[in-house]
Amino acid sequence: MEKLIMLVVVAIIAESAWETLKMTWQDGKVKVDRVGALVVSMLIVFGTRLDILALLGIETVIPFLGIVLTGVLISRGSNFVHDLLVRLSNKNTETPKEISPNGEITTFNGK
Repeated sequence: MEKLIMLVVVAIIAESAWETLKMTWQDGKVKVDRVGALVVSMLIVFGTRLDILALLGIETVIPFLGIVLTGVLISRGSNFVHDLLVRLSNKNTETPKEISPNGEITTFNGK
């Protein structure tokens, strides 16, 4: 069952990353704001070695894959990352969970 959950988590991350990258090219033009957000995010995640896959306990054989994916996802902003983390935490457990603005994970009924 754990492998199936990992598959779902990776699928959510891949879909989110692809949707983010698609926004860099719209209406036949490069969106400078989107590219700028990607560049800033990549500088931050490479500078801090922040890796969403490693945080989720998913090992990769491609160096820096998790860091690059993290940068792409972070370029969407905090609301998007919050929503993604809520989706991922709900896939890992039977009990629906919520991540508060201060980073605490609680169930929807407040326990």
